[in-house]
Amino acid sequence: MRKLIYGMNLTLDGYIAAPGDNLGWSGPSDELFQWWLDEERAIGLLLYGRKLWENMSSYWPTGDRQPGATPAEIAFARNWRDTPKVVFSSTTEKVDWNTRLVTGDAVAEIRRLRAEDGEPMRVGGAMLAGAAVRAGLVDEYTIVTHPVLVGGGIPFFPALDSWVNLNLVETRTFPGGTVLTRYETKR
Repeated sequence: MRKLIYGMNLTLDGYIAAPGDNLGWSGPSDELFQWWLDEERAIGLLLYGRKLWENMSSYWPTGDRQPGATPAEIAFARNWRDTPKVVFSSTTEKVDWNTRLVTGDAVAEIRRLRAEDGEPMRVGGAMLAGAAVRAGLVDEYTIVTHPVLVGGGIPFFPALDSWVNLNLVETRTFPGGTVLTRYETKR
């Protein structure tokens, strides 16, 4: 069975985007960017909701050719293009860059993919990840908390019908006061 990881940058008050989908607070240090690159290299399949897909695909297909791109950004762009991706959307009509589109039941497809053998999968996007969390499919939470309060926006955690008990497995502090906490779901 594949491991399903839900991990993103978020604000101290728990949002992955500020009002208006503003991500201006989330600029990573070089060390944090390198950490995310190392994490993404270990992922075998990326699962995106529509909004995160649109955000990622608007930059990373050519991120390695942008003026001033750092070696880590060049490597991230190449890894992003090469990593298989699944986009879950009922409104998106076309995907590219090693990506498959799923328009049907996201939870059923994630459950099917999770049952396969293979490298870990990362789910991203609040609505898609929320559905996976509520269905009990997430094995690990990778939370990178930035020291900023934005007062609203898109929350990292969905509303739940029942508790999800977790075990803390890692903490780390990055420059600028950004803190990683990694939790495994107690099964």
